[in-house]
Amino acid sequence: MTKLRTTKPALPYGRSLSMNILVINCGSSSVKYQLLDSLQEAIITEGTIELTPEVGAVVAVQQALKDTHSETIDAVGHRVVHGGDTFRDAVFINSEVKEKIQEWASLAPLHNPPALLGIAAAQAVLPDVPHVAVFDTAFHATLPRRASHYAIDTALAEKHRIRRYGFHGTSHQFVAQEAARYLGRPLNELRLITLHLGNGASACAVEMGSSTETSMGMTPLEGLVMGSRSGDIDAGVIFKLLRDEVNDVNALDDLLNLHSGLKGLSGLSNDVREIEAAAASGHDGARLSIAVFAHRVRKYIGAYAAAMGGVDAVIVTGGIGENSVSLRQRILQRLEFLGLQVDEDSNQSASVDHHNKIALITTENSRVPALVVKTNEELMIARQTAGLIRQQAQLKTDLSIPIAVSARHLHLDKGTFALLFGDDAEPTHHADLSQPGQFACKEKVTLVGPRNSIEGVRLLGPLRSKNQIEVSRSDEYLLGVDAPVRDSGRVKGSAPITLTGPKGSVRLNEGLICARRHIHMHPDDAQRFGVKNKDEVEVAITGGPRDLIFCDVLVRVSPGYRLEMHIDTDEANAAELDRQASGELVYTDIEGPSANIKGLKTSNQN
Repeated sequence: MTKLRTTKPALPYGRSLSMNILVINCGSSSVKYQLLDSLQEAIITEGTIELTPEVGAVVAVQQALKDTHSETIDAVGHRVVHGGDTFRDAVFINSEVKEKIQEWASLAPLHNPPALLGIAAAQAVLPDVPHVAVFDTAFHATLPRRASHYAIDTALAEKHRIRRYGFHGTSHQFVAQEAARYLGRPLNELRLITLHLGNGASACAVEMGSSTETSMGMTPLEGLVMGSRSGDIDAGVIFKLLRDEVNDVNALDDLLNLHSGLKGLSGLSNDVREIEAAAASGHDGARLSIAVFAHRVRKYIGAYAAAMGGVDAVIVTGGIGENSVSLRQRILQRLEFLGLQVDEDSNQSASVDHHNKIALITTENSRVPALVVKTNEELMIARQTAGLIRQQAQLKTDLSIPIAVSARHLHLDKGTFALLFGDDAEPTHHADLSQPGQFACKEKVTLVGPRNSIEGVRLLGPLRSKNQIEVSRSDEYLLGVDAPVRDSGRVKGSAPITLTGPKGSVRLNEGLICARRHIHMHPDDAQRFGVKNKDEVEVAITGGPRDLIFCDVLVRVSPGYRLEMHIDTDEANAAELDRQASGELVYTDIEGPSANIKGLKTSNQN
């Protein structure tokens, strides 16, 4: 059993099951808000405030808060469009979280900055309630590598954070959950295709409860035809336009995002209602835009059914999906080969709202049902906000720390990797590690020391800026080297080592260390345990045949971390740990600064 010895932290989120959650959605043109009863999932009040030069995001949020001032507010949930690969779940908002949201603003310049303004305004008015960020990209954090990676130079992609992140995740997750409930089947047993069709449009393959494919990419520009966005386009078209027509990158950005899609094809508008009316009157551009839109959506349905090896239901949502009878008919026709048959009468009469959320629009004989589902991103944000708060309250009695035993391994920079495995080689994924974004590679090397060699030392990915080889004391003696105990990343002046790979050998003048024992913590974990980044703590192993206390354990805190203590094989053997070792936080009985005598050394004292 693992125990962290420190003083007992405050746990401020002990809320009742019933909470009033204010959801704030700061967009590029408006601020939407809803106050919901989390238990009844009922709307108490709601509104939309249009943004103008005189009314910015801060003023709009202040107005929304004023409109709800007479009501009790237990928490605030904020919609944030882009969380990149940093945020996989909803998180409590602190200064570090806001810094990370700002880091991703370059990929969502119309959305992340207003969200930050809204967060600041809401925190100023409601400083004593928890504020939670819910990310559009989070639901798509489960995309497998085959779906998230573009076929460009890997090092270049990693440098510029180029990958597919996906959007509309809150909506896709909500309608998938509602569809599973309607079908009476567990979500983790279903293969669903969800279609969020509005001015912004995206498709998602929800496989066994997780997003495994989605049409939007690094930005919301990729994928389906949208109101004013082009969707998928040959990159060669962009080069040609830059050479022959538009010589300004910003102007091209505006063209593809604001003047393409249905608006560009029709030459009329991005409003489907106007386009359908014009098409009915014989307007060729309007007819073309409708045909291209429907064709693109249908193509994605077929592709995602193939990617998942079948489909159990197709869900249509969003402003277009919920309201356009004719476009639903166009999109879902010719899908009989999948077992989906639209019932024209049911499709014609389908009507959904927040009270009647779902309408079935396929025949009784249809093997694959098609459902129209009223999306409710605000409710989903409220659910995640309330869930996080309840989880925090529950965790006050669950202070266990899982332990991971770290065997010898290495991290390499790009140049060293090329020397060992070849100029054209890339790290090959073997298995994901417990820390987000980290993975074990298939590639292995031999460590060559003055006394002996150790074969089969595995590379961990992704590639880093510095070489670092981590061994235990036993490994150090076997090799005949003197490796210092170091924090990860501090390799200057460390021990030399020779590495041998299939394509050659490399002599490193430094890089070999014995890793200092440490604990990875998410900021929420740090708050829960009452510690902060770079604190040093004591960890006791109890309940086994060899109880002991590990001293000088470094706390490392980051939004990208998952709670886990890392020790090497020698340390694990000394304590006779099994693979599932974990434990509980041990609190001292001493209050105040003198508590540090019993175990916690804060970073301010170092």
